[in-house]
Amino acid sequence: MSDYTAPVRDMRFVLNHVVDLKALSELPGYDHAEPDLVDAILEEGAKFAGGVLAPINWAGDQEGAKLENGVVRTAPGFADAYRQFSQGGWNGVPFDPELGGGGLPWAVTIPLTEMWNAANLAFSLCPLLTQGAIDALEAHGSDELKAKYLEKMVSGEWTATMNLTEPQAGSDVGALRTKAEPRGDGAWLIQGQKIFITFGEHDMTDNIVHLVLARTPGAPEGTKGISLFLVPKFFVNDDGTLGERNDVRCASLEEKIGIHGSPTCVMSYGDNGQCVGWMVGEEMKGMRAMFTMMNNARLSVGVQGVAIADRAYQRAVRFARDRVQGRSLRPGGTGAIIDHADVRRMLMTMKGYSEAARAICIYNAECLDFARRHPDESVRRIRQGMAELLTPISKGFGTDIGVEMASVGVQVHGGMGFVEETGAGQHYRDSRILPIYEGTNGIQAMDLVGRKLTLNGGEPMRALLADIVATADIAQGAGDPAVQAMAGPLAEAADAAREAGEKLAAMLGSDMNGAGAGAAPFLRLMGLTVGGWLMTKAAIAAADLVEQGADDRPFLKAKIATAHFFATQIMVQAPALARAATAGAEPLYAIDDDVLVA
Repeated sequence: MSDYTAPVRDMRFVLNHVVDLKALSELPGYDHAEPDLVDAILEEGAKFAGGVLAPINWAGDQEGAKLENGVVRTAPGFADAYRQFSQGGWNGVPFDPELGGGGLPWAVTIPLTEMWNAANLAFSLCPLLTQGAIDALEAHGSDELKAKYLEKMVSGEWTATMNLTEPQAGSDVGALRTKAEPRGDGAWLIQGQKIFITFGEHDMTDNIVHLVLARTPGAPEGTKGISLFLVPKFFVNDDGTLGERNDVRCASLEEKIGIHGSPTCVMSYGDNGQCVGWMVGEEMKGMRAMFTMMNNARLSVGVQGVAIADRAYQRAVRFARDRVQGRSLRPGGTGAIIDHADVRRMLMTMKGYSEAARAICIYNAECLDFARRHPDESVRRIRQGMAELLTPISKGFGTDIGVEMASVGVQVHGGMGFVEETGAGQHYRDSRILPIYEGTNGIQAMDLVGRKLTLNGGEPMRALLADIVATADIAQGAGDPAVQAMAGPLAEAADAAREAGEKLAAMLGSDMNGAGAGAAPFLRLMGLTVGGWLMTKAAIAAADLVEQGADDRPFLKAKIATAHFFATQIMVQAPALARAATAGAEPLYAIDDDVLVA
């Protein structure tokens, strides 16, 4: 159950030939991110993922985390694995070296994130949230809070959580009731309950830093009245040592269909009226601060979807190679089901979607790196706009294909896929939370249509489509017939995205419900188009390397073949999705509410 091999070759190829690792290494502060060092880091990360995290994945699923006398005991091996994770410096890879971090680009961190999550999704949720909290505290925290908490969060010595959801307030964060009362000395007394708090309590570190949304006295209703507070499990003394326990506890653990190794906690703050927190950022600006963390998490959750898709694909390929059933119609076939055309279609679908979504997430991260570090303000602005446009696509498309490819993986296994001992079912169960995390994918779709489509007057969308069309033109003139065949579907997808985008943007002013009705198919359309674009770029680069006589020709030819399959079998869905995206809301409401149940 522990056999996982990180797809380092594909990750390395995307970094060097789809995005521009060399250009990233020339940005201020990233000068050490040279290909040789990045290769070494990816190789070491692959060893840790396959050798430490993957072997405890099955036990984490079967035994899970347990709440005993107010203490959460994590699954067997988790605490030791986390100790190795933090001591190895993996938690701090993208953060400031002055805080003990590695100072590497997010575009390099994303492949590592995929490795951790493919090897052991439940375990990896813990550092994912800590990294998001670091971003939020670094951007909005006071100098005093940063000095007291950041370094140990970067090292991984302390972990962190994000506390938004309450029993009566799911995605409607503005309905929260948790209260914050000023104590008179700059601190606040926090009282309330939060649900679905990942790793809200555990035994892997000595302290946990909770970022908690709460409402201050006199604050207006809705999200405008929310503030963000840092609430530690243990108070921190001025010398950095831990003091008394804060008035915060885990009341219970949720029983879930998957990610059993990850404790999902109901957290109770201030049962005794003594829960103390400190404000992060300005009063009633909590959502702005929390969104710093959430945007980081949304890209990372998209990567989790990619991770599960690839892990399910690897398991399916191994099974298909070994499973002998039926008569092979393939000349020279072995009799294994991998010979059967329908099984081969499923495997190529899994491979194509996984590689396309991986490229989207790494490109998204590259845009963030340029937005943060490029010396030219105009480049930073353009790349920031592109990153904001891509984030809901990365999250929504990545997590949708995670679930879908895990399901396809079960199908490849046939009846054995429905039996727990094969492990295929765990990927499906684990992945199902991902389209719900960090804003459901319906919210991501609405964000894409309602905000990002028209961001900066539509500049990012226009720039993206121009880049896609330019790549289609290059493919059209390619010498490799397979690459040339990608040009037409890519150009058609770009046209479909442009037409649908223009119609949805027009709806925003007159028919918001119609735009909302088309949001989900439009997000899927954008995922296919952007993924197909990046796959075509990869194929062009691979074909050039083959022509130049590069080594590893089987890998390069497989890149071309996978991109060709994606373009001609998957991306061709784009025009149909454009029609669905622009059909308006009427088809959704053609049946009265009371008839829906009949």
